[in-house]
Amino acid sequence: MRAALIIASMTVAGAISSLPALSQSVYTAGELLSPCQESDNDARWGDAAETECEQYLMGFVGALRLVGAKADLGICAPELNTADEVRWAFMRWVHASYTERTRLPASDAVMATLQEGFPCQ
Repeated sequence: MRAALIIASMTVAGAISSLPALSQSVYTAGELLSPCQESDNDARWGDAAETECEQYLMGFVGALRLVGAKADLGICAPELNTADEVRWAFMRWVHASYTERTRLPASDAVMATLQEGFPCQ
């Protein structure tokens, strides 16, 4: 099953990378940080921002759970209030070295957040 998932993801990644518009830009930690912060600061856009941020984070956490992140990577995401806990951990992680970390790909930043913030005991 895991081999099939890896092959499928590689096929999708290959197809996406062949699209010129998508392969030119990378969703950065700074771009993800914006809706994560705005969810607490903007009365009008806050709900939509929180949804954008938390859906990205929960998709990432869900994918890691699917491929066995606990066993392979030592990441144990919280069982309760996961979306909010990971969102706050991500914001704290990025702000710890803001200038450097906002330029990282969002996926690298989320992975580092999870590894540092939620290691298995």
